[in-house]
Amino acid sequence: MKAAVLMSPGRIELVDDWPEPVCGPHDVIVEVGGVGLCGSDLAVFHGNRRPPATPWVMGHEGFGRIAAVGSDVRDRQVGQTVVIEPNYACLKCADCRTGLTSACPYRAIVGLNSPGVLAERVALPAPFAHPVPDGLTAADLAATEPYTVARAAVRRSGVTPADRCLVVGAGAQGLLLCLILSRLGIEPVVTEPHPLRLARAERLGAVRDDRRTGFTYVFETSGHAAALRPAADRAAPGATLVLIGLNPDRLPLTTDDVVRRQLVLRGSMIYDHPTDFTTAIAELPEARPSAVIETALPLHRAQQAFTEAGDRAGKTWISIGDVPP
Repeated sequence: MKAAVLMSPGRIELVDDWPEPVCGPHDVIVEVGGVGLCGSDLAVFHGNRRPPATPWVMGHEGFGRIAAVGSDVRDRQVGQTVVIEPNYACLKCADCRTGLTSACPYRAIVGLNSPGVLAERVALPAPFAHPVPDGLTAADLAATEPYTVARAAVRRSGVTPADRCLVVGAGAQGLLLCLILSRLGIEPVVTEPHPLRLARAERLGAVRDDRRTGFTYVFETSGHAAALRPAADRAAPGATLVLIGLNPDRLPLTTDDVVRRQLVLRGSMIYDHPTDFTTAIAELPEARPSAVIETALPLHRAQQAFTEAGDRAGKTWISIGDVPP
């Protein structure tokens, strides 16, 4: 089958002899319709995160139709349109048993420590293939996984319609947060140096940064450590700082900053299985996360898609097979 394969940092090739997936008794085979690209994918593409081996199939924000089901699968059917939850938690460890599957130390992270989904067909555990409602566009499905990440951050934060929110960064996560907060009745303020991303955030209900202070919630999505301190300085006493962007640097905050101003630091890592995904999917017909999508390219232009994705104002996704319009 065809697959987009990373051969070396910065170089993807389209191959047509990649091995077919094997459907285990608890698995499904999905004919992939498309795959969204995110910052984690770009980190692998540019060599900032090493895959376990090369050649390596990349991508994790996938959707498609079920082509086969394993012998022990009873709750999925051939022909269903599904989105892929690309973090296969073990569902048995202590963290999984408490519901924090996002912290599972054994989870398969698709495209990072487990092969990705930029191929015509993939096998995955059936519970991680989520059926979706009819009437959604391919772009909505391509944005479902990152929408779920943003939706989980909002859930964990405890934000209410009465709160004053600052969103740092208007990449995909920042844009989706603006969309979700706006749907809650909040007019988030967004700080973003890229003018086209800023304009897109405004179209999703945000207002551009006017240097106001007193925010009760700060959502840091950029992953740039230097952006956190000035954002925290604008938070109200007792505010919650929700950290979504990843960065290996130490936080530019002191215990004095946190204790004297009684700040709450809340990290939010992906989502928890299965509720975050099922909740997000139920919202898709009204939320329409396709609003953050800018570009779709076919599989044979995967190299171009990865090369240009970081410079675009909105998300890029790659179409592979038969998808909704």
